[in-house]
Amino acid sequence: MEDKETVSRKGGVDLTGALFSALLVPWAFYLIFSLLIGGRDGPWSALIGLLFFQACNAFIYKRSPTCFPLLSLSSLDLFTNTSVSLIHSTIVGLSVSYILMREWYQQGLSSMYNHEELFYAIWPMAKTVLCFSSGYFVYDQVDMIRRHLYNPKAPSLLVHHAVLLVCFTMALYRQVTINYLILTLLCELHSIFLHLRRVLRMACVRKEGSWLVSIEWSFNWITFFTSRMVMHTFIIYKLLIDSSKFPSGIEWPLAISGMTGLHILNVLLGVDLFRAFRKERAVQRSRYKAS
Repeated sequence: MEDKETVSRKGGVDLTGALFSALLVPWAFYLIFSLLIGGRDGPWSALIGLLFFQACNAFIYKRSPTCFPLLSLSSLDLFTNTSVSLIHSTIVGLSVSYILMREWYQQGLSSMYNHEELFYAIWPMAKTVLCFSSGYFVYDQVDMIRRHLYNPKAPSLLVHHAVLLVCFTMALYRQVTINYLILTLLCELHSIFLHLRRVLRMACVRKEGSWLVSIEWSFNWITFFTSRMVMHTFIIYKLLIDSSKFPSGIEWPLAISGMTGLHILNVLLGVDLFRAFRKERAVQRSRYKAS
């Protein structure tokens, strides 16, 4: 989702990595239970997603130095990880867009966004996409921890993935709120341009100030506000006005706390994005004056 940053590898125990590695254990137990005991076919998509993105990682890591000769070898781990994230965002973002457009066409906005539809129903393809995406988040969590692609003092991406995996696992186990979670994944449309910007910069093929970069920034901001800020605000609004319709249990507290956490991360991401945008514009203006 957000930009990733490497942290220097120092000696000693990595408590942050150990903690977030431990949080993957419940997901692993759920996957094994579902595949071997539960008899559910959906989790196979999670396993396929995990293996698919790991295979993409191995292929990109091997081929990138040849395909991108200007790529710094010190950035290879981050480049590989971000490139795989770009693949995930493209697949899931377009899949979620298709699901929502199809439901809009078939039943209209008023029907597809009522509480019963979002809480109890499961749109065609929704469970498959959710499981496939959860496989990616597990892969990405492991890859970031293994390659130290996070800031141990502020591991926002590890927190983001952990929150989503908890929500995804509970939803898949109880077979509720799956459509709610599909709405949250619409933000992957914005992640496409977020990761694309990072990949092109590391490959040294992104020319700042060009009309292509201007178009990239336009789509970056449009999708940030529409697919991320507006959609996540709408989900929080729906959770609040429909709170009395939720059955007594863990679903509503987990949903509202998870969405609140994601919304805070979205705001922080927006601040970082604006700083990067302002910095690029300042560099561009200074170059223009110098010429």
